[in-house]
Amino acid sequence: MTDMLTPDICVIGAGSGGLSVAAAAAAFGVEVVLIEEGKMGGDCLNYGCVPSKALIASAKHAQAIREAPEFGVSAGEPNIDFQAVHDHIHGVISAIEPNDSVERFTALGVTVIKERGQFSDPDTVIAGSHTIRARRFVVATGSSPFIPAIEGLDTVPVITNETLFDRTTLAAHMVIIGGGPIGMEMAQAHRRLGAQVTVLEAERAMGRDDPEMAAIVLDRMREEGVEIMEGAKVIRVEKTGEGIRVHFDEDGREGFIDGSDILVATGRVANVEGLGLDKAGIAHDRKGIKVAANLKTTNRRTFAIGDVAGGLQFTHVAGYHAGLVIQQILFRAPAKENSDIVPWATYTNPELASVGLSETQARKLHGKSINILRWPYSENDRAQAERKTEGLIKVIADSKGRILGAAIAGANAGEMINFWALAVTRKLKLADIRGYIPPYPTLSEIGKRAAITYYTPMTRKPLVRLLIRFLSRFG
Repeated sequence: MTDMLTPDICVIGAGSGGLSVAAAAAAFGVEVVLIEEGKMGGDCLNYGCVPSKALIASAKHAQAIREAPEFGVSAGEPNIDFQAVHDHIHGVISAIEPNDSVERFTALGVTVIKERGQFSDPDTVIAGSHTIRARRFVVATGSSPFIPAIEGLDTVPVITNETLFDRTTLAAHMVIIGGGPIGMEMAQAHRRLGAQVTVLEAERAMGRDDPEMAAIVLDRMREEGVEIMEGAKVIRVEKTGEGIRVHFDEDGREGFIDGSDILVATGRVANVEGLGLDKAGIAHDRKGIKVAANLKTTNRRTFAIGDVAGGLQFTHVAGYHAGLVIQQILFRAPAKENSDIVPWATYTNPELASVGLSETQARKLHGKSINILRWPYSENDRAQAERKTEGLIKVIADSKGRILGAAIAGANAGEMINFWALAVTRKLKLADIRGYIPPYPTLSEIGKRAAITYYTPMTRKPLVRLLIRFLSRFG
């Protein structure tokens, strides 16, 4: 026998986006069914943001010991216990896990079904012995690692982000295919923990970021000993007696790298298989479910959010989507996604964070009328005190001083970009930045110093100087 459920909302997927929808709806007393066949918390908690940042934290401590002599402190080369690093990572996951647990959501009033959910028709989802007919459905099934079709890749042990954090021994020489955020974060972290690391990127490493800002990060990583090969397309992989051999093509010349382990970090693919989307009348392709600006699918009862919606693949985007969907489902209020206000950060050291238009995008849209304002970390007192002088901020504004975007490469960039995300979202102007007071000494002063440079040309204008001399006559 099947159990018929008729909730107001049925959510498929208990990652960050699905959990946010379920929690918000339950808070308003709305009946919700949440379906998840895997781990609660999804990729972010179990295989992504949380474990990767925990690993990076371990690596930062190791590097801090190496750099301690610069501050008059000496402790020698750090001793890395990778089993303890593993335990730290999973301790962090365990600490956060209760917030995403079945028990917590059941206590909130959510009906949690630990089964695979799939549509049987446009109005019905089947999950195990349960049949769910809801007023609205939200698909939040996330994404999985993309494994490229490389000859021989299926003949060797392959690491992805879904298996990386279960390792209890450090790789001797990790070869990473892919120079995007995941690949570069893990490359630096493993190098700092003592592994030899080679990154093979078919195009440009950190290719989605501003080249000027990305170069600051890549230079630092190379200084730390990470080998980064750009324009190196992997053509085949083979197992050797000692590990693996990766063959690549670089400008028409074939070469190879021998390593102990191979990490594939070539992007993500939306989890659309096995959901019965065709039966539900939901259009989709290899990139994900096709959605309108309001995140509604081709099935009028169904929304798709987060990675599966085929857009920006960030945890905070899934949370943003959740808010837009709740607004529409519960309050019948119109809502549309605005990807221009979404910030992102790569947690290398130095960090790299951006929001809004890049310099290239701004020039295409606004031509020569834009203003590019920069200020280096080296001109900041706090950065000098902490020897964190690598990097700069770049602020892009239009001819009227409205802030179009910002990028930061340097210490704490992921935290500092919050201010500029607000500025872009609220369409603030450089005059607004000039008028606020940051505490001294803080790294955030860098942003204000950049904004003030917008007014520097005014100090040299003859008419302005003439006005100042005239006004001085009045005492």
